[in-house]
Amino acid sequence: MDEGADVQTDWLGRLMGIPAPWKVVFAGPAEGDADGYVEVHLEHGGGALTCSRCGGAAKRHDARRRVWRDLDLHRRKTRVVAQVPRAKCPEHGVLSIHVPWADRGSRFTALFEMSAIELLRECSIRAVANRLDISWDQASAIQCRAVERGLARRQAQSPRRIGVDETSFRKRHRYVTLVNDLDSGAVLRVSEGRSKASLDEFFLGLTDQARSGIEVAAMDMHDPYIRSVQEMSNAEVAFDKFHVAQHLSKGVDQVRRQMHRELGEDAAGLKRTRFLWLRNPGKMAEEQQEKLNDLSRQFGKLGRAWSIKEWAMTLWHPKPKDQIAADWRRWLARTRRCRLKPMIKVAKTVRRYLYGIVNAAHTGITNARSEGVNSKVQWIKRMARGYRNIKRFSMAILFHLGMLDLRPNTLAFPS
Repeated sequence: MDEGADVQTDWLGRLMGIPAPWKVVFAGPAEGDADGYVEVHLEHGGGALTCSRCGGAAKRHDARRRVWRDLDLHRRKTRVVAQVPRAKCPEHGVLSIHVPWADRGSRFTALFEMSAIELLRECSIRAVANRLDISWDQASAIQCRAVERGLARRQAQSPRRIGVDETSFRKRHRYVTLVNDLDSGAVLRVSEGRSKASLDEFFLGLTDQARSGIEVAAMDMHDPYIRSVQEMSNAEVAFDKFHVAQHLSKGVDQVRRQMHRELGEDAAGLKRTRFLWLRNPGKMAEEQQEKLNDLSRQFGKLGRAWSIKEWAMTLWHPKPKDQIAADWRRWLARTRRCRLKPMIKVAKTVRRYLYGIVNAAHTGITNARSEGVNSKVQWIKRMARGYRNIKRFSMAILFHLGMLDLRPNTLAFPS
């Protein structure tokens, strides 16, 4: 190789960040390759070797040819080729040494994997595979390795406030349980099912100190989750305003439906008013508010159900616990006497779970972050057009919502 070629290969080595004792010895079209690959050949310059497992000094045993896909050069697919020395460690036997441009076990350079990770943040696995000219399985494996690295690097979890929610994985009532940190928004755990054991998995993965440090868990009124929190931690259970409002809105809508059936033709004024009764009055236009007032006078039972719902929505201002409980007990007493079966049923639910409602109002905690996470999970499912197994679904959720450090090790911890 002439002096000009040496200068070019040295420059390419610096551009690729190849450290000594490695050096570029050839760069050009792959010989006899119909796919038009560009190859960059690297050579180890010798010197002391270390065991890739324990880091101890080891003797050179032999070398094996290995190939990695790298970032394209001028739209030409590129691969790195090297004779990688294998070192013989007295303790661990013969192992290949670490290379500074790729993670152990990967057939892609770290820069290629990082490029794929950035694309995977915005695109489906299929789209990334097509864009980079790799298989779907290879693109998915890059995503999974990124999540595994991120979980390994994540410091011991010590959340103070957690949100617990469920989301459907596939049809036929298949679910996963999501636990997220309400302060940071990061998804901490994805478990199969929505049973007590599903949430227990999260708590069992924490230290005793971390479990005792959880102050409050916001969730819907799902008894298996409640039992898990109460048995596995000292956290207070909180049922936020959103879930209580869902029960109240359902009660009002059931009253509307009953009146529609009972009145028959005389219920014509109730047609196409469903969302008016469920709408937040603070977001109503003046015209809508006037219409609602007229309907409340015309359909007294429904107006009474609506006023019960709206009264409950005023009881969420942070106050001392005993005052909040007293306000809700007054609401319960009136609702039980309203003679509207759907609203009485809601009152029974509220009474049963009043302790968690009081906790939520007292602390001001909401499960809005969890609901936001659930919306993003639905986006992840739509982007992938569904998932066939829970492991890949869980990996995708943690990839996008786990707030993990996904970088390849050789980029995250350069030598």
